[in-house]
Amino acid sequence: MNTTTARGAAKASRRTALLAAAAQLFAERGYSGTSIEDLGAEAGVSGPALYKHFSAKQGVLAAILLDASNGLYEGGREVASRASGRVALCALVAFHVDFALGNADVIRVQDRELEQLMEIDRHAVRTLQRRYVELWVDVLSELHPEVDRTVLRTRAHAAFGLMNSTPHSGLSLDRQTLRAELERMALAALA
Repeated sequence: MNTTTARGAAKASRRTALLAAAAQLFAERGYSGTSIEDLGAEAGVSGPALYKHFSAKQGVLAAILLDASNGLYEGGREVASRASGRVALCALVAFHVDFALGNADVIRVQDRELEQLMEIDRHAVRTLQRRYVELWVDVLSELHPEVDRTVLRTRAHAAFGLMNSTPHSGLSLDRQTLRAELERMALAALA
C-alpha cells in the first residue's frame, strides 16, 4: 500500500470514528448539549483537531445525517435492483433492519436533531429520504398494483417507524430475536 493510500485510509477511519462518537454524544446529550471539546474527547482527539475533518459542529451533524440518508438510499437502490416482487421487499426489510440495529444513535439524532441542520443540508437529507421511500413504494406497487401509491407510501413510513424503534424497544432481546421480530412485523405491516 502506498503512503497516499494509507494516509487516505487513516483519514477516512478517523472521520468514521469521529462521526460514530458524535452520533453517540448527540443521541445522549443532544446537539446543543455537546461541545466540540466533548466530541474531540470522545473520539480521542483535541476539539480543534475536528476542524481538520469538519468546518464546524454543524458540519458534523450534517455529515451524520447525510451519510445515513445517502447510505440508505444507495444501499436500498442496490438491494432493489437485484430482485423483484416479494424477494425485493424481503431484502429491503432485511437491509433496513440491519441499518436500524447498527445505527440506533443515528436514528435518535435524526428524530431529535434534524431541525438543527442548515436549510440546505436539511433539504438534502429530506430529498434522499424521499428517494428512499419511493424505492419502497415502487416495490410495493409491483406487489399491489391496485393500491394507490399514497397508501403504499403510508405503509412504508409505518414500517420505517416500526423498524426504527430499535433505540426505544427490544432492549432485553438478543439481537437475532430482535432482528427476526422486526422483519416479521414489518413484512406483516406492509402486506
